[in-house]
Amino acid sequence: MKQRTITAVVAALIFLPIVIFGGLLFKLFIYLIASIAFLELVRMKKISRYSVASGLGLLLVWALMFPVADLEQYFDVSELITKSEITLLAVLVLLSYTVLVKNRFTFDDAGFLLISAIYIGMGFHYLIETRVQGGLEYLFFALFIVWATDTGAYLFGRAFGKHKLWPQISPKKTIEGSIGGIVLACVVAFIFQWVAPLDHSLIIVLLVTVLISIAGQIGDLVESAFKRHYAVKDSGKILPGHGGVLDRFDSLIFILPILHLINFIA
Repeated sequence: MKQRTITAVVAALIFLPIVIFGGLLFKLFIYLIASIAFLELVRMKKISRYSVASGLGLLLVWALMFPVADLEQYFDVSELITKSEITLLAVLVLLSYTVLVKNRFTFDDAGFLLISAIYIGMGFHYLIETRVQGGLEYLFFALFIVWATDTGAYLFGRAFGKHKLWPQISPKKTIEGSIGGIVLACVVAFIFQWVAPLDHSLIIVLLVTVLISIAGQIGDLVESAFKRHYAVKDSGKILPGHGGVLDRFDSLIFILPILHLINFIA
């Protein structure tokens, strides 16, 4: 617990100032942690991180993350290749690669890399977009809801947890803990809206909080399912006591695209 606390404090002292400062430093930092998260998934699948295929997957992550607003400053975006077209090109290249290496890199491997790149690339893309478009208040709102959900689930689970939520994937999580996470998230959202009101009514904020608290828990379960399927304890070892980057960002990169898709963040 001591190591976990020290890691959390150090990580916060690095992460939060970069988030607040924003700009190029923030974008480069997010590119770095997204790259690490993608390579953690590659490691789970036991695909070489130094292979051509992994390099192509990482390039797709970077392409999907690139903020469109940055391009619009210098180019007519309508005349450029779109992210959908880039993804299709990656599909064709990776499938061609399975033939070139005579199935040492398989169709399953190609599918894994493509889904991983889209999952990581778009998730962290919306992390950048939230900071750039929504501003600090929306990004901190998302962070607080994730933290409140995790904390509430842990505390309520320990105090009242009796019914397992999904034991085949995450044996320690309980239904009571899940509900407690949603309740604490709503309390935190109420306080947040009172202290630093967002451009939405309180009822909308609370309804969205319930939605993303549930979605955040699903994002956490998705990553737990990855780890159980590939028989690994943590996604990585870069954060002592916490595991890897993906272990810390799995909920956040799941909820941020949803907040944009429902136009909560314009």
